[in-house]
Amino acid sequence: MERGSGTFQQRVVLLGDVSYRYQLWLPPGWSAAGRWPVALFLHGAGERGDDGVRPTGVGLGPALREHPERWPLLAVFPQSRDAMGWRRPMLRQALAALDAVLLDCGGDARRQYLTGISMGGYGSWRLALDEPDRFAALVPICGGLDASPLAIARAGGDPGDPPAAAARILAHVPTWIFHGADDRVIPVTESRVMVEALRAAGAPVRYTEYPGVGHNAWDRAYAEPELPEWLLAQGP
Repeated sequence: MERGSGTFQQRVVLLGDVSYRYQLWLPPGWSAAGRWPVALFLHGAGERGDDGVRPTGVGLGPALREHPERWPLLAVFPQSRDAMGWRRPMLRQALAALDAVLLDCGGDARRQYLTGISMGGYGSWRLALDEPDRFAALVPICGGLDASPLAIARAGGDPGDPPAAAARILAHVPTWIFHGADDRVIPVTESRVMVEALRAAGAPVRYTEYPGVGHNAWDRAYAEPELPEWLLAQGP
């Protein structure tokens, strides 16, 4: 690959005999000789499909285009197929894309970040629980807990109290949660419950709730200048 200047590239990852398109963001000044932080972005329900492009149009993608200087990292944009949410096998192909970028593009395995919006906010919680030691930071936006009973049980948590169990499993992961107070699609209580559980577990959690904002909390969240600064400070 050649040196990047703040661009998206379409790539393909193969799982078995099925290929999945995804987008890769290369920041200004990128070179494979470096060790770059990597963000994995999980889109919402409106961006499902197999074109490999739509996930870059909402959420993190516009923020990268608007202020590339704020985001000196690689970003991976997998796409969930129609009628599928962020569960396996869709999470498997997201991780396969992330692994390919780590291997091919100078990604830093110690600084992998996970973020998602709406359906992808739920997917972020689920993937973090499936891979509790993989991500250096977690940024769920207008989502809620989608707890895998298997992941909770495997980690020794109590499936009878999913928020508390999830919080104990992820208590070591720095997390910044965003939600609009007037969200009529995913109630703000979904995030408030997780914030309370994480705080009770002693987790390093931050919470930003936007008064008067509905479901689209992601435009304001990704436009926060402090968010990429905080994100890039996580990890060794």
